[in-house]
Amino acid sequence: MGEEVKLFRTWSSPFALRIVWALRIKAIEYETVFEDISNKSPSLLQCNPVHGKVPVLLHNGRPIAESLVILEYIDEAWKQAPLLPVDPHERAMARFWAKFGDDKVLGSIWSVFIKQGKEQEEAMVPAMENLKFLEEELKGKKFFGGDTIGFVDLALGWLANLIGLLEEIVGLKVVDGEKLPLLSAWMQEFGDAPIIKDNWPARDRMILKFQALRDATIAAASK
Repeated sequence: MGEEVKLFRTWSSPFALRIVWALRIKAIEYETVFEDISNKSPSLLQCNPVHGKVPVLLHNGRPIAESLVILEYIDEAWKQAPLLPVDPHERAMARFWAKFGDDKVLGSIWSVFIKQGKEQEEAMVPAMENLKFLEEELKGKKFFGGDTIGFVDLALGWLANLIGLLEEIVGLKVVDGEKLPLLSAWMQEFGDAPIIKDNWPARDRMILKFQALRDATIAAASK
């Protein structure tokens, strides 16, 4: 009897996409359960009672929550096509950059997206500083993981899609090929990999969703 692998996700979550990519890279068959976050299913709340968020991976009846934790679990549970390096120091650094992406890069990019005028200009300063750290980390490498897509690439994979969407919505260039050539090339290389590209959510729906999010956030801030 085969393993039970089930992924609770939404259609647009960049965090859930990390898990989709990892499972595809490792050629793991799984069932997808699409959730409506405004009306969460009892199954999701049972699997993740602490946060009630997606993604959640259910493996043989045992739930794992939080996308970076799930990525490590997948890499340990299925040894083929390893995502993390073997060397302990390199593994630690991979975890560091993945956490840096969530703790620093994501928030600073989002801040640029939801600001306007002078506030947006000010928000660009820390965002660019964070992106320059990633640029430096890519020196001499095709991917953050080296020659193949690895743990850090999946953790930062949202950049390859959301940056372009946000740039289009706001009308502002964030990742400039001249200022950040390595990061720009990585975004293109990563985004064009078939296993990545084939699983992007529909661009038109994403534009509508994030435009609405931006409008609502700006409207709330102006009250």
